[in-house]
Amino acid sequence: MKLKILFLLYFTFFIISCDYDKSPTVKANIIINTNSNPKPYNPMIFGGFIEHFGKQIYGGVYDPESPLSDNSGFRIDVIEALKELKIPIIRWPGGCFVDGYHWMDGVGYNRKPRDDIRWGVIEPNTFGTHEFIELCKKIGAEPYICHNGLAEVKEMIDWVEYTNSTIGKFADLRKKNGYPNPLDVKIWSVGNERSGHDYIKKVRDASSAMKELDSNILVTCSGVHGNLEIDPYLFEEAGEYLDYISVHQYWIENWQKLSKPNYLECMMLSEKPEYFIEKVINQIKNAENEGKIEKGKIKIAFDEWNLRSWHHPGFQRFEKVDYEDPEIVKLIKARDKSLNPSIYNLSDALFSASFLNSCLRNSDYVTMANIAPIVNQTGPLYVHPDGIVKRTHFHTLSMYVNELKEYVSDTDVISSKLFYGQDSVSVTDAVATVDKKGEKWAISILNRHPSEILECKIKLGNKLLNGTYNAKILTGKSYNSFNDINNPNNVFPKAIKLNFKNGITDIPPHSLTILQIEKLNI
Repeated sequence: MKLKILFLLYFTFFIISCDYDKSPTVKANIIINTNSNPKPYNPMIFGGFIEHFGKQIYGGVYDPESPLSDNSGFRIDVIEALKELKIPIIRWPGGCFVDGYHWMDGVGYNRKPRDDIRWGVIEPNTFGTHEFIELCKKIGAEPYICHNGLAEVKEMIDWVEYTNSTIGKFADLRKKNGYPNPLDVKIWSVGNERSGHDYIKKVRDASSAMKELDSNILVTCSGVHGNLEIDPYLFEEAGEYLDYISVHQYWIENWQKLSKPNYLECMMLSEKPEYFIEKVINQIKNAENEGKIEKGKIKIAFDEWNLRSWHHPGFQRFEKVDYEDPEIVKLIKARDKSLNPSIYNLSDALFSASFLNSCLRNSDYVTMANIAPIVNQTGPLYVHPDGIVKRTHFHTLSMYVNELKEYVSDTDVISSKLFYGQDSVSVTDAVATVDKKGEKWAISILNRHPSEILECKIKLGNKLLNGTYNAKILTGKSYNSFNDINNPNNVFPKAIKLNFKNGITDIPPHSLTILQIEKLNI
């Protein structure tokens, strides 16, 4: 009996002692190189994308019947939210939708609905070229138009003439439709997610003719989608006419089969964008070294990206469907699962930050990125008849565009590892940005760990941080925290003070923090 009591006392003392003396198990050293030349990044990496289904446009940004819309049919609350994101560029009208889209259907006074057999929706065509341009003007975004890659080259050229020319048959049509001045669309894509020799010939013919019509435009074409290989003929045959190659990637396939993706599984994906981007850059560099393209000429437009792919059970299709068929009704309804705002937790927010960090670190090649979509489906902004919900990754985008400085500095991160099964990633990711004068810094710090506080040590040049600094933090009570209609601010950026001693501060679990340094305390 005495032995049992002694053992229990010893065991209790052991636990208390271990807990009291326990040193942090999750640590990171962030070392910012102030001697290197910071490089500017293009704000277009914070761009967006909209497509004609899933209530992205109709019932999303555009809803003329809603009492929440302005006289032009645009939802006022949506416009204000997109202004908060300072979206620099929007890609439209697709996506795979564009393969069946003919731009003439969306201009003029007598527009007729069409059956979009790809996604199984009736397209009313009430939102077309001019409505898209108006949307861009309302939020201060650059319009980026994607051509139907299955259409004839002439149809592509005609659309450029319609938007950008002062003379010609289609410029006259624009004037007849009530728009005397050119729309000045500068960025165009020849098709969406296409490949093969015939497509590359079309890219060459279309892009050369488009630039002959308007020498100021920039042209994109499909480069990488679904795999990491750029078509070997692309740079040889069409490289001289291209300014970007389009890159698409979603990292969770058919995610709606699970109501909530596993947080740790998502975190194991958070370093994949860096690998993906580096592989694409290496292929561009090889083409440069082989003399196929001019060095530095072709940039990457990562113009569809998101943690989650889009779930389209039963679609894409290439034949008409009976919309009254119960099976078709069931299939179309199934894809609306993605609208549920409760599904989007801190995994979306932290993955999005990881993706943007990868773009920032590779800003010499990645000069555009468009989260797909920006509204509804898997996008950061959920729109419903009575209002909006800013999902967790909305706040990631808002923090990055509003808190970071204009230049990226070289940063080394030495971090503990986060494990899940056989996989692992660094607990910490960080990017340091600085203003033009090199005086004010904003440092993005991710703690991916689901439950552990991060002991974070930061060295700026040869100086360890000391004292108190302003910061904003995005986190929640748990990594599964989310925003919905009834609780729109469960996950919301909060202003905090971070105290440093000998370079060290604590960063909460499952969080994104952006630290502001305006004056270095020694």
